[in-house]
Amino acid sequence: MGLIGYYLIAGVMFVVGLIVSSRLKSKFNEYSQIGLRNGLSGREIAQKMLSDNGINDVNVISTPGHLSDHYNPQDKTVNLSPDVYEGRSVAAAAVAAHECGHAVQHAVSYPMLKFRSAIVPVVNISSQLSQWVILAGLGFMIGRSNPTVLLIGILLFAVTTLFTIITLPVEYDASNRALKWLENNQMTTSAEHDKAADALKWAARTYVVAAISSVATLLYYILLFVNSRDRD
Repeated sequence: MGLIGYYLIAGVMFVVGLIVSSRLKSKFNEYSQIGLRNGLSGREIAQKMLSDNGINDVNVISTPGHLSDHYNPQDKTVNLSPDVYEGRSVAAAAVAAHECGHAVQHAVSYPMLKFRSAIVPVVNISSQLSQWVILAGLGFMIGRSNPTVLLIGILLFAVTTLFTIITLPVEYDASNRALKWLENNQMTTSAEHDKAADALKWAARTYVVAAISSVATLLYYILLFVNSRDRD
Protein backbone atom coordinates (compact mmCIF):
# COMPACT_ATOMS: atom_id res chain seq x y z
CA MET A 1 0.00 0.00 0.00
CA GLY A 2 2.85 2.37 0.89
CA LEU A 3 4.60 2.20 -2.44
CA ILE A 4 1.34 2.16 -4.43
CA GLY A 5 0.22 5.44 -2.89
CA TYR A 6 3.64 6.98 -3.44
CA TYR A 7 3.76 5.92 -7.08
CA LEU A 8 0.24 7.29 -7.63
CA ILE A 9 1.17 10.73 -6.29
CA ALA A 10 4.50 10.70 -8.12
CA GLY A 11 2.83 9.62 -11.36
CA VAL A 12 0.17 12.34 -11.26
CA MET A 13 2.67 15.09 -10.43
CA PHE A 14 5.06 13.78 -13.08
CA VAL A 15 2.38 14.16 -15.75
CA VAL A 16 1.46 17.65 -14.50
CA GLY A 17 5.14 18.57 -14.48
CA LEU A 18 5.54 17.39 -18.06
CA ILE A 19 2.57 19.48 -19.17
CA VAL A 20 3.88 22.63 -17.49
CA SER A 21 7.43 22.03 -18.74
CA SER A 22 6.16 21.48 -22.27
CA ARG A 23 4.12 24.68 -22.08
CA LEU A 24 7.17 26.59 -20.82
CA LYS A 25 9.30 25.37 -23.73
CA SER A 26 6.53 26.25 -26.15
CA LYS A 27 6.27 29.77 -24.73
CA PHE A 28 10.04 30.24 -24.80
CA ASN A 29 10.24 29.08 -28.41
CA GLU A 30 7.34 31.34 -29.39
CA TYR A 31 8.76 34.45 -27.71
CA SER A 32 12.26 33.67 -28.96
CA GLN A 33 10.95 34.45 -32.44
CA ILE A 34 9.78 37.93 -31.41
CA GLY A 35 12.60 40.42 -31.70
CA LEU A 36 13.13 43.04 -29.03
CA ARG A 37 12.49 46.52 -30.42
CA ASN A 38 15.64 47.99 -28.82
CA GLY A 39 17.77 45.23 -30.39
CA LEU A 40 19.68 44.42 -27.20
CA SER A 41 20.96 40.90 -26.58
CA GLY A 42 20.34 38.94 -23.39
CA ARG A 43 23.93 39.64 -22.35
CA GLU A 44 23.47 43.38 -22.86
CA ILE A 45 20.14 43.37 -21.01
CA ALA A 46 21.78 41.57 -18.09
CA GLN A 47 24.78 43.89 -17.97
CA LYS A 48 22.58 46.98 -18.06
CA MET A 49 20.26 45.73 -15.31
CA LEU A 50 23.24 44.92 -13.10
CA SER A 51 24.77 48.33 -13.77
CA ASP A 52 21.49 50.16 -13.12
CA ASN A 53 21.31 48.42 -9.73
CA GLY A 54 24.87 49.40 -8.84
CA ILE A 55 26.18 45.82 -9.10
CA ASN A 56 29.71 45.80 -10.51
CA ASP A 57 31.10 42.55 -9.14
CA VAL A 58 28.86 40.09 -11.04
CA ASN A 59 29.94 38.66 -14.39
CA VAL A 60 27.55 37.68 -17.18
CA ILE A 61 28.74 34.51 -18.92
CA SER A 62 27.43 31.99 -21.43
CA THR A 63 26.71 28.46 -20.20
CA PRO A 64 25.94 25.34 -22.28
CA GLY A 65 22.44 23.93 -22.52
CA HIS A 66 18.85 24.98 -23.21
CA LEU A 67 16.96 26.84 -20.46
CA SER A 68 19.99 26.23 -18.24
CA ASP A 69 20.08 29.86 -17.12
CA HIS A 70 20.86 30.54 -13.46
CA TYR A 71 22.57 32.87 -11.03
CA ASN A 72 25.46 31.45 -9.02
CA PRO A 73 25.89 33.31 -5.72
CA GLN A 74 29.12 31.43 -4.97
CA ASP A 75 31.16 32.97 -7.79
CA LYS A 76 28.74 35.83 -8.52
CA THR A 77 27.98 34.95 -12.12
CA VAL A 78 24.81 35.27 -14.18
CA ASN A 79 24.93 32.18 -16.37
CA LEU A 80 22.92 32.46 -19.57
CA SER A 81 22.27 29.72 -22.11
CA PRO A 82 23.43 30.52 -25.69
CA ASP A 83 19.89 31.29 -26.87
CA VAL A 84 19.52 33.86 -24.10
CA TYR A 85 23.09 35.18 -24.04
CA GLU A 86 23.14 35.92 -27.77
CA GLY A 87 19.39 36.24 -28.38
CA ARG A 88 17.75 39.58 -29.06
CA SER A 89 14.22 38.47 -28.35
CA VAL A 90 11.51 39.01 -25.76
CA ALA A 91 12.28 35.60 -24.26
CA ALA A 92 15.99 36.37 -23.96
CA ALA A 93 15.27 39.71 -22.28
CA ALA A 94 12.83 38.14 -19.81
CA VAL A 95 15.16 35.31 -18.79
CA ALA A 96 18.26 37.50 -18.58
CA ALA A 97 16.47 40.06 -16.43
CA HIS A 98 15.04 37.32 -14.19
CA GLU A 99 18.47 35.87 -13.46
CA CYS A 100 19.75 39.37 -12.73
CA GLY A 101 16.81 39.65 -10.34
CA HIS A 102 18.52 36.96 -8.27
CA ALA A 103 21.77 38.93 -8.39
CA VAL A 104 19.90 41.96 -7.08
CA GLN A 105 18.38 39.82 -4.32
CA HIS A 106 21.87 38.73 -3.36
CA ALA A 107 23.17 42.29 -3.37
CA VAL A 108 20.37 43.59 -1.12
CA SER A 109 20.43 40.49 1.13
CA TYR A 110 16.88 39.43 0.31
CA PRO A 111 15.91 37.36 3.41
CA MET A 112 14.31 34.40 1.62
CA LEU A 113 17.31 34.00 -0.69
CA LYS A 114 19.67 34.11 2.31
CA PHE A 115 17.57 31.48 4.10
CA ARG A 116 17.44 29.23 1.04
CA SER A 117 21.20 29.48 0.54
CA ALA A 118 21.82 28.74 4.22
CA ILE A 119 19.94 25.43 4.16
CA VAL A 120 21.42 24.16 0.88
CA PRO A 121 24.07 21.98 2.62
CA VAL A 122 21.38 20.35 4.77
CA VAL A 123 19.11 19.88 1.74
CA ASN A 124 21.90 18.16 -0.18
CA ILE A 125 22.24 15.59 2.61
CA SER A 126 18.52 15.12 3.28
CA SER A 127 17.67 14.69 -0.41
CA GLN A 128 20.18 11.83 -0.68
CA LEU A 129 19.12 10.03 2.51
CA SER A 130 15.39 10.65 3.00
CA GLN A 131 14.01 8.11 0.51
CA TRP A 132 16.29 5.32 1.76
CA VAL A 133 15.44 6.01 5.40
CA ILE A 134 11.72 6.14 4.62
CA LEU A 135 11.90 2.82 2.76
CA ALA A 136 13.71 1.32 5.73
CA GLY A 137 11.06 2.69 8.08
CA LEU A 138 8.32 1.16 5.96
CA GLY A 139 10.02 -2.21 6.18
CA PHE A 140 11.12 -2.56 2.56
CA MET A 141 14.80 -2.80 3.51
CA ILE A 142 14.92 -4.25 7.01
CA GLY A 143 12.04 -6.72 6.78
CA ARG A 144 9.68 -4.98 9.21
CA SER A 145 8.35 -1.46 9.67
CA ASN A 146 9.88 0.85 12.23
CA PRO A 147 7.91 4.03 13.05
CA THR A 148 10.95 5.73 14.59
CA VAL A 149 13.07 5.20 11.49
CA LEU A 150 10.12 6.29 9.32
CA LEU A 151 9.78 9.50 11.34
CA ILE A 152 13.46 10.29 10.85
CA GLY A 153 13.02 9.80 7.11
CA ILE A 154 9.97 12.07 7.10
CA LEU A 155 11.88 14.81 8.92
CA LEU A 156 14.66 14.55 6.35
CA PHE A 157 12.16 14.76 3.51
CA ALA A 158 10.49 17.74 5.21
CA VAL A 159 13.73 19.68 4.79
CA THR A 160 13.64 19.23 1.01
CA THR A 161 9.94 20.16 1.02
CA LEU A 162 10.76 23.34 2.93
CA PHE A 163 13.36 24.15 0.29
CA THR A 164 10.80 23.87 -2.54
CA ILE A 165 8.41 26.14 -0.64
CA ILE A 166 11.07 28.76 0.08
CA THR A 167 12.02 28.71 -3.59
CA LEU A 168 8.59 30.06 -4.60
CA PRO A 169 8.88 33.59 -3.14
CA VAL A 170 12.52 33.73 -4.29
CA GLU A 171 11.55 32.99 -7.90
CA TYR A 172 8.47 35.21 -7.95
CA ASP A 173 10.37 38.10 -6.40
CA ALA A 174 13.14 37.78 -9.01
CA SER A 175 10.55 37.87 -11.79
CA ASN A 176 8.83 40.90 -10.27
CA ARG A 177 12.16 42.73 -10.03
CA ALA A 178 12.92 41.83 -13.64
CA LEU A 179 9.56 42.94 -15.02
CA LYS A 180 9.59 46.16 -13.03
CA TRP A 181 13.06 47.04 -14.30
CA LEU A 182 12.18 46.18 -17.90
CA GLU A 183 9.12 48.42 -17.73
CA ASN A 184 10.61 51.34 -15.78
CA ASN A 185 13.64 51.52 -18.05
CA GLN A 186 11.58 51.13 -21.23
CA MET A 187 13.46 47.99 -22.23
CA THR A 188 10.24 46.55 -23.59
CA THR A 189 7.16 47.91 -25.28
CA SER A 190 3.75 47.27 -23.72
CA ALA A 191 3.19 44.23 -25.96
CA GLU A 192 6.70 42.91 -25.34
CA HIS A 193 6.27 43.38 -21.59
CA ASP A 194 3.08 41.28 -21.57
CA LYS A 195 4.87 38.48 -23.39
CA ALA A 196 7.87 38.65 -21.05
CA ALA A 197 5.50 38.42 -18.08
CA ASP A 198 3.76 35.42 -19.64
CA ALA A 199 7.07 33.62 -20.20
CA LEU A 200 8.19 34.17 -16.59
CA LYS A 201 4.76 33.10 -15.33
CA TRP A 202 5.14 29.69 -16.93
CA ALA A 203 8.70 29.38 -15.65
CA ALA A 204 7.45 30.05 -12.11
CA ARG A 205 4.77 27.39 -12.46
CA THR A 206 7.43 24.69 -12.77
CA TYR A 207 8.48 25.58 -9.21
CA VAL A 208 4.86 25.59 -8.06
CA VAL A 209 4.40 22.04 -9.37
CA ALA A 210 7.58 20.91 -7.63
CA ALA A 211 6.41 22.41 -4.33
CA ILE A 212 2.92 20.91 -4.55
CA SER A 213 4.37 17.52 -5.42
CA SER A 214 6.75 17.63 -2.46
CA VAL A 215 4.05 18.76 -0.01
CA ALA A 216 1.63 16.06 -1.23
CA THR A 217 4.30 13.39 -0.83
CA LEU A 218 5.21 14.66 2.63
CA LEU A 219 1.58 14.55 3.77
CA TYR A 220 1.28 11.01 2.44
CA TYR A 221 4.36 9.94 4.40
CA ILE A 222 2.93 11.54 7.53
CA LEU A 223 -0.32 9.59 7.01
CA LEU A 224 1.69 6.37 6.74
CA PHE A 225 3.47 7.23 9.97
CA VAL A 226 0.20 7.91 11.81
CA ASN A 227 -1.24 4.60 10.56
CA SER A 228 1.88 2.72 11.63
CA ARG A 229 1.59 4.22 15.12
CA ASP A 230 -2.08 3.23 15.31
CA ARG A 231 -1.19 -0.38 14.53
CA ASP A 232 1.29 -0.55 17.39
